[in-house]
Amino acid sequence: MAEFKIEIADADVGRVLTAVASNYNRPEKVIIDEEEVDNPETVAQFANRMVREFLSENVKAYEIRLAKEQAANSVDTSVTINDPAV
Repeated sequence: MAEFKIEIADADVGRVLTAVASNYNRPEKVIIDEEEVDNPETVAQFANRMVREFLSENVKAYEIRLAKEQAANSVDTSVTINDPAV
């Protein structure tokens, strides 16, 4: 399986993770078995998941758009309509 890697400067890692967590609304607390607990998914795990979802959604959007374009291009939309009064 191929890997897709990025590098973030050590000084920026905290900023990046905080921004992703904030922008994607990572909850500090979650409900597990009807009890509110600290979120067991770390900020780094959350950011990793959000990046993977972002990439997946981009592939999905691209392929759907491409399929729609291909489908539209293959449809014969010509129609003949005559006015019998003319």
